[in-house]
Amino acid sequence: MIATPDRTPLARTFFDRPVLDVAPDLLGRLLVRTTPDGPITLRLTEVEAYDGPNDPGSHAYRGRTARNEVMFGPPGHVYVYFTYGMWHCMNLVCGSDGRASAVLLRAGEVIEGAELARKRRLSARDDKELAKGPARLATALDVDRALDGTDACASGETPLRMLTGTPVPSDQVRNGPRTGVAGEGGDGDIHPWRFWVSDDPTVSPYRAHVPRRRRS
Repeated sequence: MIATPDRTPLARTFFDRPVLDVAPDLLGRLLVRTTPDGPITLRLTEVEAYDGPNDPGSHAYRGRTARNEVMFGPPGHVYVYFTYGMWHCMNLVCGSDGRASAVLLRAGEVIEGAELARKRRLSARDDKELAKGPARLATALDVDRALDGTDACASGETPLRMLTGTPVPSDQVRNGPRTGVAGEGGDGDIHPWRFWVSDDPTVSPYRAHVPRRRRS
């Protein structure tokens, strides 16, 4: 018998911890996206940790900018960025205020509101693919830069909220190199900071960084 997920909101103190503690602990937690058409609930199955000034793979490695401002805190807020001129990706800010660390939400299982996610993910062959990868996840949940800075721990009406869910036992958590990260930041021996639920079909495939070719 599968236990009913705990729908208690996650407290801000959950996020006010080192990023490498928060990231694996997010697996199995629930993200609720409230839209005008109704809610979509996602069970997180894959994430990546990014540790600000200590991490060459982080957007905050070289300091504060207009783009990464939200990463500097407070914890529990949503950092959304636009990449490759095409896709949005969603992160949850963690660590102490001013520290600039965040967890990229890479994949999850849509457990409620799949009919709404399908309308945004018409190319998905089945429901396992609705949020299988960070851009697909953001698309399925209708997340864009307008939600950058949203407080996922706020009380009352909020477009994004984190719930306790069912934490994944440590023996079911796997970790390895981050996907598509160049240089030292993508070295799995130095930064094995991608975490996922073992054997979960919604987890995205690993891909090493491939330099983009400039058009002549």
